[in-house]
This record gives sequence, C-alpha cells and structure tokens, in this order.
Amino acid sequence: MKLQVPFIQLPLRFDSGRLADEVLAFDASAWRPHPQRLQGNFALPLITAGGDTESEAVVGAMRPTPHLARCPYLMQLLSRVGGVWGRIRLMKLAGHAEVSPHADLSYYWRDRVRMHVPIVTRPSVRFLCGEAEVNMAAGECWIFDNWREHQVINDHEDARIHLVADTVGSVAFWELFNRGRVPNRRPANWQAQLVPVDAHAQRDLRLESVNIPIVMTPWELHEHLQFLLGEARPHPQLAVVGQAAARFVTGWRAIWAQFGDDPQGWPAYRAALDGFAQQMERDAQGLQLVNNATFLKALRAIVLSAALRDRMRPDMGERMKENLPA
Repeated sequence: MKLQVPFIQLPLRFDSGRLADEVLAFDASAWRPHPQRLQGNFALPLITAGGDTESEAVVGAMRPTPHLARCPYLMQLLSRVGGVWGRIRLMKLAGHAEVSPHADLSYYWRDRVRMHVPIVTRPSVRFLCGEAEVNMAAGECWIFDNWREHQVINDHEDARIHLVADTVGSVAFWELFNRGRVPNRRPANWQAQLVPVDAHAQRDLRLESVNIPIVMTPWELHEHLQFLLGEARPHPQLAVVGQAAARFVTGWRAIWAQFGDDPQGWPAYRAALDGFAQQMERDAQGLQLVNNATFLKALRAIVLSAALRDRMRPDMGERMKENLPA
C-alpha cells in the first residue's frame, strides 16, 4: 500500500525474548527457501491460502498453518494489533544477505499494508525505503510503504528474523496507525506500550476469506487506473494512455450495468480487457512510474491479471504474489 511516508512505528512493543523463544523452537526443516531461490532468504508460513504450508499464494481464504498454534504469544500479538489478516510469515534473512531493491507490484498489495515485528535482529540491519532508512529494534512494530522501492541489508553474521504480516487493517488497526510516529520525529509524551505475555489474553484472529473479485467493479477499476496514471512520470504518451483508460472504464461500466458479475457477461468483459491490454502493449511501452517500475508491469499486475477471473488457474495466486520478501 502506498503511504504518505516511508515508515510508521505503531505505538506498541512486544516481548522480543518470548517471541524469540517461540520462533527459535522451530526445526530448520520448517523454513522454506524463497520461491525464486534468492540466496539467504527463507520463510516459515504461519497463515497462508487454505492453511497450506507449501503455498505462496496471495489468492484464497487465508487460514492458520499448524506452525501458528505453537506460537501463543505471537497470536496474542496479532490479536492485539487487531487487523484482518492475510498472509503471515516469519522471514529470515541470513547473515551477510540482502533483499534486493524492488517495489511490491500486485493487485494484493494495492490495499494491504505489510507489518514488521523484528524478533531476532542487530542494530546494523538496514531497512531502506525510498530515501529513508531505519533499524527496526527487536519487539517494535512497524509498517512501511511497500509501493516505494525498498531494500534490506543484513551486514551481520547472524540471521535476521522478522514477523511479517499482511493486512487490510481494521478500525482498531488504523487508530493505532494514527497514533504512530515517523522515524526521527517523537511527538511529546509518545511511547510504545508494552504488551506483556498474558496466558489468558484474546487470541481469536480475524482472517481474510475474500481477496480478489470475480469481476472487478467499474468503480474499483477506475480507481486503480487513476492511481497508476497519477504515479506515472511525465511522458508524451501519457495523455493517449489516459484517454484509452477512460474509454475502457466507460465500456466496462456498460457491461457491468447489463450483467454485473454474471458469467453471461464474461465474454464481453474478456473482449474488452484483451482489447485494452493489446492497446496498452502498443501505446504504454515508454511509461515509467515514480517508484522506478514500468507502467505496463504495474498495469498487468494490478488490473489486467485481476479484473476478470474467467481464466483463473490453480497457480494464479502464486503468479500474483509480490516480487520479493522484505
């Protein structure tokens, strides 16, 4: 999700020692290598599509894996933050490894924030986002703008382990956000409240069951296209692309008025979507976004792959995931 600032620290802190006890109890076999086999990047899935420990998908009902039940304080943490949770993993970055610079481009990431709680870390671990850089201390709670280009560098010999949790938020979550702080700015009397270990604390979690439409509504489609056009760098073709996008939304709205998401309308939606995609491949080749991604890559990820699920394959959730872990 695009934020107004690169980093926000939420006003909560957690017992990093207790979290480390839970996390370090896992056997090495529970950790999965990155799907693209990026050196030094590993994940341990806690909430996934269908609760499948082998799944990297970001489409489907999110459910706990057996690993999560072994982490009662981590569950207390998630309940206290109060989001509606999507995919959640423990992310390990080996000593002297890094997450290369990238921006998270996918439909899933347009409306979700990524929360980090460091569990095992060092003061020298660097998290860069846009022009900003922070060291997230163990037990702190952070969110960041993953639409911006970001990078993580672990220059210590020990591994870094973070809880990395994805959420659309909730009323309670965004109230925490509003009480958060920007790095290097500490409002008067601001402090992060310690959440102590409580064996009787609430641990019921609210989990995503719906995360992609069958047919994108014209209102959502318009919002995504306006967002991408607003993120584009100046270019002579930008006006042409904007006009084509407006015509596409107008046609989509007419089909929606006739069919809604009824399968009878899917052939008309598919024809409109494929026609727009072909035009964009021709007219939008030179467009770049302010986060250094290409307009076409973002358009494919956010709109073209998600506007209609008539061709949804079992691996679609895998193919729609973000570029790299952080």
